[in-house]
Amino acid sequence: MADATHLADSPRNRDGSPKGSPAPAKRSAVLAPLRRLRRHAVVIAGAASLVYLLLPNVVVMLFSFNKPAGRFNYEWRAFSADAWTDPCGVADMCGSLALSLQIALLSTVVATAFGTLAAFALARHRFRGKGTGNALIFLPMAMPEVVMGASLGTLFLNTRVAFGFVTILIAHIMFCLSFVVVAVKARVMSMDPRLEEAARDLYAGPLQTFLRVTLPLAAPGIAAGAMLSFALSFDDFIITQFNAGPSTVTFPMFVWGAAQRGVPVQVNVIGTAMFLIAVAIVLGGQIAAGRRRRQA
Repeated sequence: MADATHLADSPRNRDGSPKGSPAPAKRSAVLAPLRRLRRHAVVIAGAASLVYLLLPNVVVMLFSFNKPAGRFNYEWRAFSADAWTDPCGVADMCGSLALSLQIALLSTVVATAFGTLAAFALARHRFRGKGTGNALIFLPMAMPEVVMGASLGTLFLNTRVAFGFVTILIAHIMFCLSFVVVAVKARVMSMDPRLEEAARDLYAGPLQTFLRVTLPLAAPGIAAGAMLSFALSFDDFIITQFNAGPSTVTFPMFVWGAAQRGVPVQVNVIGTAMFLIAVAIVLGGQIAAGRRRRQA
């Protein structure tokens, strides 16, 4: 009661608030920036995440125009476009790049073909061992790359398979297959089966229905799986290192070796070119999809 009497008798401002407390206008002025921050928190977080993701690419692009004083391209010295005029000026770099592109393309084609068939089988059909098949498909994705690379290396040693291009290709197909199956299966399971039933009602044969209805509907998932496979195969280092052999050097292996004696500027040039090509492909796909939506 004494505390209540004390609060009641304490001096107050004109608006009735206790003397010494901030006025409403001052409080709203203090809280206004917080309200604006809360209102735009999602946008700010998204922009910060985008900057965080793009910052390494910006650094790579910037240092592709650097002219280092020594072997290490880690400090900015002077602007120069010499590396862009001679991107293959470093010995064996373009050879390793061509090898990585060849392996990535072949593994993407094979993994996409077999992964699409496996995805349709797992999504559309019932058979004995389907649950086990689903679990085995996810196994390469859950397994650490060191374990998978060492296991495949042991398998090739025991089967007397010579390490080189073939062993790398087999290893890349194996781990790319899982990502294709997951991407295509998710797309197939979300497709409306009534569209295929309507095509059959209009006397379309099984092959015609697949080519004109099923395949176009599943195309986004197939494309996503193929692009993911290519990126993973081209970028892989750990599994490749276990199964490459002494005379086969891919581009990631070349970069790893160069990092120990000085990364040439041409590596930044290749990285920048790959990033710009990837951005162009994504933007082209988005523009094409937008045009199709407007036409529909």
